[in-house]
Amino acid sequence: MVSASQLAAFAALTFVMVVVPGPSVLFTISRALTVGRRDALLTVLGNAAGVYAQVVAVAFGLGTLVERSATVFTIVKLAGAAYLVYLGVQAWRHRRSLADVFSAGIEATRGRTLRVLHDGFVVGFLNPKSIVFLAAVLPQFVNQQAGSVPLQILVLGVLLPVIAVLSDSAWAFVAGTARDWFARSPRRLELVGGAGGLTMIGLGATLAFTGRKD
Repeated sequence: MVSASQLAAFAALTFVMVVVPGPSVLFTISRALTVGRRDALLTVLGNAAGVYAQVVAVAFGLGTLVERSATVFTIVKLAGAAYLVYLGVQAWRHRRSLADVFSAGIEATRGRTLRVLHDGFVVGFLNPKSIVFLAAVLPQFVNQQAGSVPLQILVLGVLLPVIAVLSDSAWAFVAGTARDWFARSPRRLELVGGAGGLTMIGLGATLAFTGRKD
């Protein structure tokens, strides 16, 4: 069974990793600026589910494969980068419709919940920063004599999405508040939509050209 000392040590390291802005944080901010606080918070939840799917993968061996294989790492990285670029292009294309969506209020967002959660999940699951962290660091906190290794990884791994939800939600609230000011002018809101889209495109391009540190 996982001990309190194991949980505390991994939680401290996870907190340090999470508070350093990475693809998930920047994606959340872009979502908050582009489509508002609600969708940004749903993105955070989807992202957390995607990250925990990585934990499951690490528990059953896939994380080790990604951490050790440059080819598999590159595939994961490029897939995540391509999806971010796609979302950014979509945000850029529809930037002029943001004023209409904002004026329509909550009715304009009903029925889109699963789609937003899906987007967050994909970005979270294909985030190379977290999967390499999990594959390289998480197994070091496992006690081989304390029972099932996969079970210990699954329990310890819960800390990453939980801490990420708390941290990323704060970013979403801050960015969503800033968006409210921009929303007072259709022109401002169009600029926000374009900037958010370009941010996601830039993030995807940066991710695609970021190499491994090995």
